[in-house]
Amino acid sequence: MPVWIEPTDLENAYVRLMPLQAAHCQGLNDAAADGALWSLGFTSVPRPEHMQAYIDHALQQQTNGLALAFAVLEKNSGRVLGTTRYCNVDAGNRRLEIGYTWYRQSVQRSGINTACKQLLLQHAFEHLSASAVEFRTHWHNHRSRTAIARLGAKQDGVLRQHMIMADGSYRDTVVFSILNSEWPAVKSNLSGMQARHSGATHEH
Repeated sequence: MPVWIEPTDLENAYVRLMPLQAAHCQGLNDAAADGALWSLGFTSVPRPEHMQAYIDHALQQQTNGLALAFAVLEKNSGRVLGTTRYCNVDAGNRRLEIGYTWYRQSVQRSGINTACKQLLLQHAFEHLSASAVEFRTHWHNHRSRTAIARLGAKQDGVLRQHMIMADGSYRDTVVFSILNSEWPAVKSNLSGMQARHSGATHEH
């Protein structure tokens, strides 16, 4: 079967999504240090000593056709802001998940996430002809659940005791999705969100 997900650069006026490489390790460490993201609950941001292994695993998943990870770069400066990826790729059914997303604390709530999701969703639906795109998060991560719903994704259900966390606790995973038939409305919503973020940026 031909490879469905090929490495590609995606960019708009705010961000550039570049296929993740080993050379991004220091940039990601700098981003993770902005807010000590590895210490926050419900996240899977690696500590500096684990970042290279994190990247290596992502690249192995890419080789296996199961993921495509990106470094998120600030468009004008080229500074690494964080990372995101297509994961749980199901080429046969043309489904994938957007996950493993985190950004340096100083750009959170700035519109960067909206800009990234717009690029990833547009590429998935308009270039890859995806049938559906999923999002998953921890049941107790209310901030993440709210953010996913604001994109226009609908909740499919909850996978109870879906994962065992590093501390031994169980994670109930909330699953959301956007279908290809819903993409036009979601695209319009994201454009409106991006315009509002842009207006707020220009006001300050």
